[in-house]
Amino acid sequence: MRFSALKKSKDVCCVLCGAAGLGIQTVEDMLARIIVDEGFFVFGSREYMSRVRGGNNSTEIRISDVPVHALLDRIDILVVLSPNVRQNIRERITGDTVILGDRELLNGELEDLGASFVDIPLSKLAKEAGGKIYSNSIAAGVLLGVLGLGTEGADTFYRRRFAGKDDVIEKNIAACAVGHELGLSISEGEGALSGRRPNTGTEKMILNGSDAVSLGAMAAGCTFVTAYPMSPATGVLSFFAKNAEKAGAVVEQVEDEISAINMAVGASYAGARPMVTTSGGGFALMGEGLSLAGVMETPVVVHLAQRPGPATGMATRTEQADLDLALFSGHGEFPRAIFAPGTMESAFAIAQRAFLTALKYQTPAIVLTDQYFMNAFYNLDPESLEYLGEPPLPTETPEDYRRYEDSPDGCSPFGVPGWGKGIVGADSHEHDEIGHVYEDFKLRKRMQDKRLRKLDGMAAEALPPFFSGPEGFEKLVICWGSTIPIVREALSLLERSDTALLAFEQLWPLHGGTGEVLAKAPFIVSVEGNSTGQLSRLLQSVFGRGSDEAILKYSGLQFSVEEVAERLGTVLSGKGGNR
Repeated sequence: MRFSALKKSKDVCCVLCGAAGLGIQTVEDMLARIIVDEGFFVFGSREYMSRVRGGNNSTEIRISDVPVHALLDRIDILVVLSPNVRQNIRERITGDTVILGDRELLNGELEDLGASFVDIPLSKLAKEAGGKIYSNSIAAGVLLGVLGLGTEGADTFYRRRFAGKDDVIEKNIAACAVGHELGLSISEGEGALSGRRPNTGTEKMILNGSDAVSLGAMAAGCTFVTAYPMSPATGVLSFFAKNAEKAGAVVEQVEDEISAINMAVGASYAGARPMVTTSGGGFALMGEGLSLAGVMETPVVVHLAQRPGPATGMATRTEQADLDLALFSGHGEFPRAIFAPGTMESAFAIAQRAFLTALKYQTPAIVLTDQYFMNAFYNLDPESLEYLGEPPLPTETPEDYRRYEDSPDGCSPFGVPGWGKGIVGADSHEHDEIGHVYEDFKLRKRMQDKRLRKLDGMAAEALPPFFSGPEGFEKLVICWGSTIPIVREALSLLERSDTALLAFEQLWPLHGGTGEVLAKAPFIVSVEGNSTGQLSRLLQSVFGRGSDEAILKYSGLQFSVEEVAERLGTVLSGKGGNR
């Protein structure tokens, strides 16, 4: 049997790849929906070239009868729609991989890698179906047949996706049916998912990172979103633009990132709850505006979706290299909060927390994600999305209102123009409690001390890092953001009774209890998607204890579960460094 190796695995990992423009994402969306509706759990991850045409894109769909939240290297079924398969995909092919592709189209490509190759005449079948564009529907049907799933869900999907285009609908349905019949014959009467029990629970909602951040911001009452489109952050701008009326939000695509941050600061001063969404290069341009928010004590949320730099770097790839940028951007010293969600559920909650923190402490809050996280998705129970409650409204100002009133916690009453009788001052210069500019040295110190006192309250309310493992651990693994589910699963594979995990979703201010856990650790390993171990250096600077060894990745690709397990196994067994 072609898929006998899958009986030993808890899941099935499928990868589809093909040239840009062949509709890989459409197939991904359809398959994910069908798989979830059939009662299985799905995890998906997408990677794509930075060229609109000529690049070769791919998507991974991991299927299981238990929840799965992380990227695998293993490829059980590879569906190839066009030649020139990227090297990083080729390297993941093993003798247990089944490749489904058009031998004539591929001209022998991939047949020398030891995998099982099944010839599918995609070009011929697509031509018969109505054109090359229908090759994706044929491939989708083949994969459904191979998995042992029906086509009813595909028919529904096509009718919804192409509503009003009857000819397109019927041709896609017919093409999928042709592929499905072929897939059933390939599976030899036993689908790749056979033996796995579907789940009858309620985990029907499929959520990706981009939508999770957007929905969390909406739940917090975000009323103004501004951005200059920049991959991989554009999904948040697009989601808000599509749903602006439902969310009661104004969405503005501006000419550059300098405009974006300054518009957000102005909107916040006027009483809006703004969010800016950008990537590293755009955030770099926002430094002066971020500093303006600091001195004006203006609440603003910035979503920073990371990708490799320096400069343009790799525009459609992933990295965790902007922690330092987020922490130190903006001239002068002013408080800020930095978060980095690791799951879709926490992205929904953390986007809300960013607004709550920004509004309470009248300061910038930054949400760090990355390309991998933004494009990854899995299914979940909508009830698992936690609503934190709407932030309080601004203060109705009295006649003697002083915008920057000194206070023990550094937080002044937050008023906005037109709401009350007071005058709401604001200035980019150092100012007094009313907002008037004075070059007074004692005033300067008093106002700076006031602003920095906010950090005490922010630290007291900081999210503690997640700890899992034995209390008497001998070795500690630390990670942050999108790597958390990957490292967690990798550690479960290693089954080490001496090792614990400390996973961070708030990176500044750091929770005070962090130092106690670090101090207890005889040996610490950090796992980070950058080349310098930025979290480890931050922990060293704050608590005097960073990592002893680091597992780093900065190729533009995300860690896989198997890679982390292998590299951690080497380091934790004392076999030397593994940077």
